[in-house]
Amino acid sequence: MPPMDFLLTVVGWAGAALLLTGYALVSSSRMSGDGVAYQLINFTGSVSLMVNSAYSSAWPSVGLNLVWAVIGIVALAKLARLRTRGAAT
Repeated sequence: MPPMDFLLTVVGWAGAALLLTGYALVSSSRMSGDGVAYQLINFTGSVSLMVNSAYSSAWPSVGLNLVWAVIGIVALAKLARLRTRGAAT
């Protein structure tokens, strides 16, 4: 396997592991689904899978993970605004 193929395969598996870990932690009540940690796990996992999918020309998966990443960014921005407002009061 060429080095780039290997690297992007590892990136894809790492992304899948992140998404599954986040889901398992929230489902088992070990992590809050509306917290920064969960949103970062989701964002990082989705971007990793998006990169892997794009390299493999799996465009439906790229689209899904792009939307997933945007949702994560929006959630992180919302959490940042809430923190800023909380610090200002």
